[in-house]
Amino acid sequence: MPKIRISFMAALAALAFAGAAGAQSPAPQAPAAGQAPASDLSDGEIRKIDKDNKKLTIKHGPLKSLDMPGMTMVFGVSDESVLDRLQPGDRVRFDAGKIDGKIVVTRIEPAR
Repeated sequence: MPKIRISFMAALAALAFAGAAGAQSPAPQAPAAGQAPASDLSDGEIRKIDKDNKKLTIKHGPLKSLDMPGMTMVFGVSDESVLDRLQPGDRVRFDAGKIDGKIVVTRIEPAR
């Protein structure tokens, strides 16, 4: 029985030490509210821009936020000013989400 107590106390001490050491590490920066971390952005290529209907056609890789495989599809945009900054053929990194039942690009940036 004493060996079990010693083992238990040693395990508790190790966990306490690990927790204290982890508390000293700087926390990773969280993305702004409503934005996916950069690692969750999908790679894509702009295929078509429809300014009249405020839509983008993007050939993209898997979208983690929507649990969607890679494909080419049409997205609405949450910020229509992006339509003026993009051209067909541009490589981008982006995220999308459902807004009012529609799939919309919520974040987009040039691929590096």
